[in-house]
Amino acid sequence: MTYTKRNAEGSDNVFVLTFDADGAEFEAAVARAYEKTKDKYSVQGFRKGKAPRKILEGLYGKGLFYEDAIDILLPEYYDEALAKEKLEPVEQPEVEIVKVGEGGAQFKITLTVLKPFTLGGYKGLEIKKAVFNVGDEDVEREIKQAQDRAGRMVSIEDRAAENGDLTVIDFSGSVDGVKFEGGTAEKFELELGSGSFIPGFEAQVEGMKIGETRDVKVKFPDDYHAEALKGKDAVFEVKVHEIKRKEVPLLDDEFAKDVSEFDTLEAYKADIRARLTEEAGERAKAADEKALIDAIVEKTEIEVPDSFIRKECEALLRQFEYRLMYQGLKIKDYYAYSGQTEDDLKASYRDSAAKNVKSRLVMEK
Repeated sequence: MTYTKRNAEGSDNVFVLTFDADGAEFEAAVARAYEKTKDKYSVQGFRKGKAPRKILEGLYGKGLFYEDAIDILLPEYYDEALAKEKLEPVEQPEVEIVKVGEGGAQFKITLTVLKPFTLGGYKGLEIKKAVFNVGDEDVEREIKQAQDRAGRMVSIEDRAAENGDLTVIDFSGSVDGVKFEGGTAEKFELELGSGSFIPGFEAQVEGMKIGETRDVKVKFPDDYHAEALKGKDAVFEVKVHEIKRKEVPLLDDEFAKDVSEFDTLEAYKADIRARLTEEAGERAKAADEKALIDAIVEKTEIEVPDSFIRKECEALLRQFEYRLMYQGLKIKDYYAYSGQTEDDLKASYRDSAAKNVKSRLVMEK
């Protein structure tokens, strides 16, 4: 195998590799292709896969195995040339078969590599060091979260729903007497005061008792994601099935023993503070490193290939999808709720994706 390498006209990061396989090399590849594919052919008088090559070529044509032979040669030659030339393509190469026959084969591969760039200055940089302080409120927040995790839901049957309760409801919404898509649900869990529903909805569910049905009148926001509902007045028929409230344990030494290895609440708090302080130091270190990288990136001119950005957008989309899964949501539900499409979401990631890629390239350099 021989090959030549040249730059594509007018480009310093696009190369054309022209490969030549002589008659003997190509004949060897055709023989390998016959052995690899002969089991596909049935010929009268021969068991399947046992027909000689010349018989098959007589029946189907001399070039029967040429395409498979190219499929064998091309990746082998290409990989060898990449290793020898130390080339790293950034996207799928273009392949052109120039000629193929008994005398041999010739094919061209056009590939794109990252455009050469000069690293910006990275010595003598100055940044403002990040500092993350840990205060009493941070410790209390951690304690409250632990308290909440240790809580349990209890059913409420002797009073009406209040702010902070978890209600289980049926609802059916309509605009001008016509039900709309997505406006009906059964046994839906709604935490009153969470702000997760249309403004004004949760406040009107407050005061309802188990088994009670009420018309809840709301107005959709002017910036609502569903175009057909923006600014519209709606009526929801709501029925309350259950009312629940979380009971949490008292914050005392017994609580500390239940949720930690410590015997007192004060010792538990001291451990939380120490952990948060260590985490704050790690966050500050990471922030300083990012600030330094960002400073270098700002000083470096790089033409980032669009294929890199597309792949990074895909990665960011997958990360977002995984985060939704952890919250018990599916990406298709997010699209339905937000009114966005996959392409919209990818487009919103482009700037972040380009910056991420540029930062990686700078660090590699």
